[in-house]
Amino acid sequence: MNSNLQTINNMKTTQYAGIDYGLGRTNVSKSGIRFGVIHHNELGQSWYDGSEANYGEPTCPKCGNKANKARKSDFHCPGCKYHFDSDEAYGDSPQSFYVDSDGYKAEQGGEDCDIFVILSPYFTYAQFCSPCAPGACYLVNSLETPSENNRAYCFGHDWFEGGVAPYPVYSVETGEIVNPTA
Repeated sequence: MNSNLQTINNMKTTQYAGIDYGLGRTNVSKSGIRFGVIHHNELGQSWYDGSEANYGEPTCPKCGNKANKARKSDFHCPGCKYHFDSDEAYGDSPQSFYVDSDGYKAEQGGEDCDIFVILSPYFTYAQFCSPCAPGACYLVNSLETPSENNRAYCFGHDWFEGGVAPYPVYSVETGEIVNPTA
């Protein structure tokens, strides 16, 4: 048997689907697939290489109001009438890191270790998260017996070191399992 397939077959699974603290209303897409949550260390360097920093909306450094673009790199505050450069319009630290490409939408809060996968070409069956992420599923807690209520968007195998995700990966388009190519 291929060693990558053995890795998937030997992964830790659970029979316990968890509790949907979101009552089917939070952290779930219109398609019914739940948002997936995964710690950034699970992805390793691929997350750092593939995500972009989000510094938020430009704000006035004097009064904190939303700033308007005045010229190429200049901003204007309609509240206090202050003019300033782009280096003053944004904070020093990103508010979050995100991916919005190749069918993925995922975001990690600036101080948070977890990444929320809110859209993906892939899904897995995973246990519901704790009340901290009501309605979402924690991706590395794979369900031994798939439950349609616990389908969650996930990252594909290519996001992980060694080319193998720590959970089974399914195609959203076909519903079929996607085997690693590594």
